[in-house]
Amino acid sequence: MHIAVAGNIGAGKTTLTRLLAKHFKWEPHFEDVVDNPYLDDFYHQMERWSFNLQIYFLNSRFRQILQIRESGKNIIQDRTIYEDAHIFAPNLHAMGLMTNRDFQNYSSLFELMETLVAAPDLLIYLRSSIPNLVSQIHKRGREYENSISIDYLSRLNERYEAWVHTYTKGKLLIIDVDNIDFVNNPEDMSYIFNKVNAEVNGLF
Repeated sequence: MHIAVAGNIGAGKTTLTRLLAKHFKWEPHFEDVVDNPYLDDFYHQMERWSFNLQIYFLNSRFRQILQIRESGKNIIQDRTIYEDAHIFAPNLHAMGLMTNRDFQNYSSLFELMETLVAAPDLLIYLRSSIPNLVSQIHKRGREYENSISIDYLSRLNERYEAWVHTYTKGKLLIIDVDNIDFVNNPEDMSYIFNKVNAEVNGLF
């Protein structure tokens, strides 16, 4: 079984992935942030490094999905290959931070990869307001994220909402994280566990 957690920067994907993996005894697969050789450069010079970063993420995510399929285990994945292709890359292109040539090259590669991968059995989308995202980003204190603008986050949020609104590849669970503190409030975490459990049990 393949569960995936989607959401904007700072929505709480990694934390929720870790908590759900522990609770349901799923194997977590996290986004490659620590070893990503492009992230720091990208946030300092987006136009120069946008294509390199997106190709790195696409390759990493594609590799993850193949491993998930081959493992035969119950896996929960932090962020999906669809977010790269439907949100981050098109946003960079629309902002003039990725050239038409690079975007077309990227899109062509994604379309090829998409024919070889299956969608997750359940997609969990963490919906968040911009103030909440900003608060969470500041709280975790990653230096390379200090240069993220409100405009950039807002554009991503708009694309997330548009993507989720038209998502039909599998089961979808939307969790509004603005008024939920699943890290510090056990009741909120239990609420999410119950929601996910109902969706997962409905898969069979």
